[in-house]
Amino acid sequence: MVGMSEQAKDEVYYECVRCGTVVSSSELAKLLEIKCICGYRILRKKRPQVVKVIKAV
Repeated sequence: MVGMSEQAKDEVYYECVRCGTVVSSSELAKLLEIKCICGYRILRKKRPQVVKVIKAV
């Protein structure tokens, strides 16, 4: 079970610019071309939901 949680943690998700479909990096690796199911080739990396807190100096 530890391997599965580490793999899910390292998973990178991409979002199609045209239709907004979210695709994981493992799903993209299975395909011959990097593109969305709608056929569009421009994907952007989704940001994690973690909020960074930085102290001001």
